Amino acid sequence: MEVPGLAHNITSPLSPCEGMIKNLSLDAIQLCERDGNKSQDSGISEMEELPVPQNIKISNITCDSFKICWDTEPRAKERITHYFIDLNKKENKNSNKFKHKDVPTKLVAKAVPLPMTVRGHWFLSPRTEYTVAVQTASKQTDGDYTVSEWSEIIEFCTADYSTVHLNQLLEKAEVIAGRMLRFSVFYRNQNKEYFDHVREAQGNRMLPSVKDNSGSHGSPISGKLEGIYFSCNTEFNTGKPPQDSPYGRQRFQVEADKLFNPDTNLYFGDFYCMYTAYHYVILVLAPQGSPGDEFCKQRLPALDITNNRFLTCTREKEGEGEERLVFRHAQDVILEVIYTEPLDLAVGSVAEISGHQLMSMSTVNAKKDPSCKTCNISVGR
Repeated sequence: MEVPGLAHNITSPLSPCEGMIKNLSLDAIQLCERDGNKSQDSGISEMEELPVPQNIKISNITCDSFKICWDTEPRAKERITHYFIDLNKKENKNSNKFKHKDVPTKLVAKAVPLPMTVRGHWFLSPRTEYTVAVQTASKQTDGDYTVSEWSEIIEFCTADYSTVHLNQLLEKAEVIAGRMLRFSVFYRNQNKEYFDHVREAQGNRMLPSVKDNSGSHGSPISGKLEGIYFSCNTEFNTGKPPQDSPYGRQRFQVEADKLFNPDTNLYFGDFYCMYTAYHYVILVLAPQGSPGDEFCKQRLPALDITNNRFLTCTREKEGEGEERLVFRHAQDVILEVIYTEPLDLAVGSVAEISGHQLMSMSTVNAKKDPSCKTCNISVGR
């Protein structure tokens, strides 16, 4: 059974919360703070002790739900009418002590057969550590409650976005992708020191590195997928890559077919913005059968390389000539393309761009705007 619904901000019965409790409602969520094991609540009766929940188990964890169950003495089950579940984000010891703390959440539900599903994107976020404790309660005829002591505190971590959630993001991104423009090269900007290191310490090969935490908090590739970032967007008036970059004035440039061809699989990775009008789509290019390809198959929506709204590779015949590969990218989103394999500098060229290094446009560890209706879905951000 799920625990839905919002209620007034009131304190928890016989929980480590301060204050008074009034008018507990079913399927309610309340806000509290732990400060002990008992309260002096006039709405709580202590005439009959209820057993403390034992052996708490958390299972079926998703990005915005989990199942919870525990052991209860059989003789007391008939007296239990409600469950109180105290759910809190796990304290981050490195967090700024002056920053406003996340408000704990109290779940109140009718007693139902266990396990019970707890679901709610308004209080559960993906990839987040939580603590949970449980009370059992018995509602009396006069409206008061008999409650147990709090159980032990259990820790768990919510999951990444599933492919269902990623497909929802994909559909939102498709809406604003815009028309497709032709391009011919992928490019990667870095500073001079980066390319010197590639030549001197990495045998002239750019090596994949673990993706940072930019984009959606629930993205299954952040901190896990290894790859090399590339761009392919062009200026609409020239059809060429822009001369400005936030990442450095040295640019590695490679013909598109070296990375993207019929032997490459394409995956949708994320859709986000950074409190600006610009929206970013992360795509993954993985040679078929590569470790990166196997990683993405299990986690990301696959795209048809010849027919999608973001990045295409098609065989086309122009005039009387032979068929050749033609590449197109979406005009109205900024594409961040992750290539999952090492790449030798010899397959392309490195040169200095003539424009500026626009640091304000960098997306390194950029946080997604949780209030944007264009690129958010109804799960934890």
